[in-house]
This record gives sequence, C-alpha cells and structure tokens, in this order.
Amino acid sequence: MHMADALISPIVGGTMLAATAGVAAYSIKKIRNDLDERKIPLMGVMGAFIFAAQMINFSIPGTGSSGHLGGGMLLAILLGPHAGFLTMASILLIQALIFGDGGLLAYGCNVFNLGFFTCFLAYPLIYKWFTRKETSPKKIFIASMVSSIVGLQMGAFSVVLETIISGNTSLPFQTFVLLMQPIHLAIGVVEGLVTASVVTFVWKTRPEIIENAAIGKSLGNISIKKVLVGLAVAVLIVGGALSWFASSNPDGLEWSMEKTAGTAELEASDGIHKTLSDIQSKTALLPDYSFKQGNSEKVEEPKSDESEEAWPAVSAGTSVSGIAGGAMTLILVAFIGIIISAIKRRKNRATT
Repeated sequence: MHMADALISPIVGGTMLAATAGVAAYSIKKIRNDLDERKIPLMGVMGAFIFAAQMINFSIPGTGSSGHLGGGMLLAILLGPHAGFLTMASILLIQALIFGDGGLLAYGCNVFNLGFFTCFLAYPLIYKWFTRKETSPKKIFIASMVSSIVGLQMGAFSVVLETIISGNTSLPFQTFVLLMQPIHLAIGVVEGLVTASVVTFVWKTRPEIIENAAIGKSLGNISIKKVLVGLAVAVLIVGGALSWFASSNPDGLEWSMEKTAGTAELEASDGIHKTLSDIQSKTALLPDYSFKQGNSEKVEEPKSDESEEAWPAVSAGTSVSGIAGGAMTLILVAFIGIIISAIKRRKNRATT
C-alpha cells in the first residue's frame, strides 16, 4: 500500500507530511516517560522484522493481486502506539530513500496510512478492548484479526481519499474504493494471522512486554533476550531467504489502479515531482530491493515462459536488500531511541 508520488499533489503531500511530523513530535514527547535502554533494542529489532516482512508479497487467490504485511498493529501491540508509530516512520523512510519504495512526496501519506490508523485508532479502540480483562491465545487471535482488518481498511480508504483529492488522476472514486476495500480486506485477514502468531509467541515468552506496552510502562528489569534473538533470527530468515518467494503479482493498490485506470504506474512531469524523483534515484542504493544496474544499456534477451515464471526468484540482490535494509532500519530506530533517551536524562537532571 506504499503510494507513489505521482498519485499525490504537492498540497496533499505537504499537508500529510506536516500531519505526520506533528504526530511524530507528539509521540516523541509521550514515550520519554516509558522509554528505557531495554526498549530501544526491541524497537530496533521490531523495525527490522517489519521491514523484512513487508518484502514478502503473498498472492490473493483468484484475483491476480498480492499483499504484504503492514505491521503497524504488531508494532503498537509490542511497543505501544507512540513507539510503534516512530518505528513505522523509520521503516518507511529507509524504504523510500534506499530502496525507492514509496515516494518522497508521498512519505507523509504512507506513514499516516500505515502507522496512524493502526497505532492510534485500531489498537486502542479495538485490540485493547478485546484484551482489557484478560489475555489469552483466543483473545489475542480475535483482537489481532479484527484490529488488523479495521486498521488496514481505514488506511486503504485514506489512500483513495488522498488520491482523489490530489486530482492527479481521473480515477473514479466509486470504482476505486470498491476495489481497494475488498482486496485489503483479504490482505487484512492474512495480516491478522501473522500478527496473532507473533504476539502469541511474545506473550508466551515474555507477557510483561505486551502488558507494559499497553499501559505505557517501561520494561525495567524484564529480560527480553529470547524475544530479541527470536526476532533477529526471523529477520535473517525472512529477509535473506523467504523474500525470494514473494509474489510477482501487483499489490492491492497497484491492482486496484490497473482495474480502474488500466495502468498501475502514473507519470507526473511537474517540477516538484521530477525533482523529488531525481533525488530518490540518487539515494536509492538498492532500487526495487535489488542491485543497481549499470548505466550501460542492457541487451534484452528473449525469455521463455518458463523462465519468466521462475519461482522462487532466488536473488543475491534481494537477500542483501532484506538483510541490509533490516540492519539500516535497526540502526535508525536505535539512533532515534538513543536520542530520545538522552533528552529524557537531560530533562531529569535539569529538574533535580
């Protein structure tokens, strides 16, 4: 559901970027109370895990479409809504700058669509309601499914509104929304299953992580080594190998655009779009999660139908992207956590 710049007008992109910056500033202020040195590595490893997981597009049977994990709900459950939102913002920044996934102008839209609705609406209003009295595998499953579906539905509808309001395309609202919502309903079901699986693992290993995140309490002396090791191993497996098995079908947004407008790729030639596109092409060291091609023109060789449909798509570039991207996300999230922690300590010293 990563939006490209061509879908967004500068006004909409700028407005959503300002809104995202405001929510990020609010989140930084809030997590100063519960952020400690133990939570920073958890934020980093969770960011790396979600980055790797988003690389795997799974096919939606009977549609010719695919989807991938959003991860906002999972981040909110394990880290709390504010730390979860900041982690999602870090993931999407690495994706946009290093991998050319999602536009720079659309960055605020993407963070808002994937992070705000899940962390600040679906999580507190739905997930916590189901688990308010007790937490059990059954309640985790139900809460994960319902909140993941609702959060993704809100994000998908927001994509439609941002696109239509921008006026860069002639996509009819009714057709677009009637395609976007059902396909993301199916994607939400899969996301709910993955979310429930990871949350159940953490809950059985260290339930205090989930309980403390829900009430905004620091981890304190809770040992999270097993959780960190488990997630780190998952990053290496998912990013380094399982990413080969990603579906080549267009994702839910691209599929909806193809069905509505006949193409998944729109071009915008005005100055702002072109400038940002040029910047992104220079910063994208691993565009489309693969090695950069040389400047020399490639000679296209005819491919047989068998080679075109080769699966899994074993690629060193994909593996490097998955592992390197996870590592960069971990470093960025940890850096943000360290800065916030330093501000907290400085403030505490000033008040004593």
